[in-house]
Amino acid sequence: MRNKRLWIALTVALGISGGAMSVWGQDPPAKGKDVPATTGTTSGIPRMTIEVTGGEANKPVENASVYVKTVEEHSVLKDKKTELNVKTNQNGVAHIPDAPTGRVLIQIVAEGWKSYGHWYDITDPRQVIKIHLDRPPKWY
Repeated sequence: MRNKRLWIALTVALGISGGAMSVWGQDPPAKGKDVPATTGTTSGIPRMTIEVTGGEANKPVENASVYVKTVEEHSVLKDKKTELNVKTNQNGVAHIPDAPTGRVLIQIVAEGWKSYGHWYDITDPRQVIKIHLDRPPKWY
């Protein structure tokens, strides 16, 4: 993942990427024409959306920590693992840019709510995942 990001940064900085050259060579869009919007993307990068709600009223859970973990490569000595941590916004939504595909562990931790963790098979990086949290049981 680190090498991939380095390669992308170098190609964009040097301008040798085929996609970068074609974008720089295009004319700006005409003022009267509609420009297609890129839904589910940030600067052309597909992103997964996780919506977190909780309780009986299904209210959005704000400021919840969303952990996305995946195993990229299995090896004999040590597996290569990737982890990403984001927070939900006021609407209970977290966006994962450049989301991995395959088997992914999604964990949610929020103050006042029961922790959540589940494995998902991600096939589309623009997938929307809805997660509902419950209140923790009273222990006293």
